[in-house]
Amino acid sequence: MALAPAQASDFSEPWKNTDRALVIDAYEYNPIDWTELSTDKRIVGFINKASDGMPPAYFCFGDETATRLCKALWKRHAVAQELFQTRKVVAKALGLKWGAYHLARPGNPVGQANNFINFAKPGPDDLLALDIEEDDPTKWMSLEDAEEFVRHVHRRIGRFPVLYTNGKTAKHIADNKYKYRLLSRLPLWYARYKPDIGVHFPMGNWQGYALWQFSAKANCGRFRCPYRVAGTPNDIDVNVAPMDAAALRAQWPFGGLIDAQPDYLASIPLPLSRAAGLAGNVTLTYATVAPPPSFTEMVAMFSAGWAKFRGSLQMPAVGTALRLPRRIADYLGWLRKEKPSASAVEAVPTDPVSTASTELDRTPR
Repeated sequence: MALAPAQASDFSEPWKNTDRALVIDAYEYNPIDWTELSTDKRIVGFINKASDGMPPAYFCFGDETATRLCKALWKRHAVAQELFQTRKVVAKALGLKWGAYHLARPGNPVGQANNFINFAKPGPDDLLALDIEEDDPTKWMSLEDAEEFVRHVHRRIGRFPVLYTNGKTAKHIADNKYKYRLLSRLPLWYARYKPDIGVHFPMGNWQGYALWQFSAKANCGRFRCPYRVAGTPNDIDVNVAPMDAAALRAQWPFGGLIDAQPDYLASIPLPLSRAAGLAGNVTLTYATVAPPPSFTEMVAMFSAGWAKFRGSLQMPAVGTALRLPRRIADYLGWLRKEKPSASAVEAVPTDPVSTASTELDRTPR
């Protein structure tokens, strides 16, 4: 999929532009007044938390405390799933686009992907997202496991999830895009609670975001908040899209991979006029360079070079009489008697691997 590059204004308080669509994301403990929420016509989508790591153990066993905890986890899991499906019905009835995210935990990426799909039961127009809070494999899913998670989701439903993560993790993925070939090409749901992200956004890999989570509990309180949504608490997460409502509905649910971007020489930007630079909010364009060769290409290159070097060491063939090594005296005598012409030398085929024959020369002398 080809996401349109974001404009400079989309990196600095774009929610103040009334043309930009908004999306809410919530978890099971966020109360929602759907009647009030529906009065905000800028709200286009609603993304709800689905699964969290692996599902609870199917059988409860152990002492009384362990059994009580197991049953409590199952109750919470069942209530969360029921609430998820109820909100899905209500949101779609109000004309909102629907989405689900999985909170990624350490270990078993395939099992977590199966839990996500079984929990969310996604329809063809439901957005899916993988939530990686931080690049800390002791607390959250490792990036290597996240690659396998994404791969397994695609195996099961034929499309890819959106990647939700913060600025630091997004930059690490962008800097190592040849290692994380799937994560670096997922549409980016960017989490950063600052009014301006132009200097932080990883433009070398992503040319823009699919969604930017700009408001949350971290920067929205009783007295000050970037954007308040009617019918929701202060800690609700609010996201802005770099497009209007019609464009967001058309691109929803972002189920493909973004186009691979060329590498850039960050130290050699293309010329920028002084007037444009003083105006601010400009997008730098860099001279493109060829991507580094893959391992297979490097092996082929070295093999071709070695073959050429080895070929330069081969002696020209001078006829069948020279197929076996000869004593120097025999060779000189033969050379004086039967010196081959240049055309005869060129006409004799040569073995590209070896100049010596493996058969005995029985030519009478």
